Amino acid sequence: MSDKGKIGIVGSGLIGKSWAMIFASVGYEVMLYDVEPAQVTRALDNIRTELLEFEKDETLRGSLTAAEQTKLIAGTTSLEECVRGTIYIQECVPELLDLKIKVWTEIDKLVGDGTILASSTSCIVPSKISKDLKNKERFIVAHPCNPPYHTPMVELVPAPWTDADTRQRTRDLMTAVKQGPVSLQRELQGFVLNRMQYALLNECWRLIRDGIVSPQDLDVVMKDGMGMRYAFMGPMETIHLNAEGTKNYCDRYGETIYNVSSDSGPIPTGWRQESEEDRVEVENLNKAMCETIPLEKLGERRVWRDRRLAALAKLKREMDKSE
Repeated sequence: MSDKGKIGIVGSGLIGKSWAMIFASVGYEVMLYDVEPAQVTRALDNIRTELLEFEKDETLRGSLTAAEQTKLIAGTTSLEECVRGTIYIQECVPELLDLKIKVWTEIDKLVGDGTILASSTSCIVPSKISKDLKNKERFIVAHPCNPPYHTPMVELVPAPWTDADTRQRTRDLMTAVKQGPVSLQRELQGFVLNRMQYALLNECWRLIRDGIVSPQDLDVVMKDGMGMRYAFMGPMETIHLNAEGTKNYCDRYGETIYNVSSDSGPIPTGWRQESEEDRVEVENLNKAMCETIPLEKLGERRVWRDRRLAALAKLKREMDKSE
């Protein structure tokens, strides 16, 4: 066993595999669990291949080689074997409340004292998952950004009964594995990332729906404009630097921001697709996006995306080291 300790990963899909590689990158022993032997084998093979590719592209995280990291990751179809002796468990099963409750009820029977119990859920508040667990004071959401290996932010969301020790130890662990922890003071629907993302998407939808801009040109605003600076600093630091501090920014632009925001309009109903008009709206948007990226090219484009994210992550790590 690694002297750092053992990490249990429950669920071996994209998120589970990413967490396994993140923990192995700094020397933790990882046990990856899934119910189907073939899925476990496939996940371990994919991890081995991806780590070698990252090493070849010089985007591998940590100081260990790909081979050394691969050796730290094992798989099992026994939940007990996965959970036994762990210091931390990261659950990554599909986003279904009943399934998560079922899985955590089983883990709760097996887990040892002191183990942190974390879920990767992206939208289910932790109180709904953990309310009946006997170890609920050690339960917390650790929601990563996708893909987690190249986008290190992770939201740490406590339930009302999550104790202070669990909150701090989880943050310390995320820092140790080179993730970017964001600690919420209480649970909130959507957490922080999705609330910010949805606010942006709602305005994007309105601008496209109302014929102000094409989907393609709107994406340029982000990738060649806002996104360039947001890759290195957040919106609050951005406004702080764009004036003589935040107070001065509000003095200069506050009235304009308030007036423009007042004109934003309601949440687009197209998200729910309840009316024929909504469905047509969604179909038109999908058609416009497929002109740029046909559905049969999505897999190829995801590879393109991940390689660029990997290169950006590498650049940020190198720049941080040099400062």
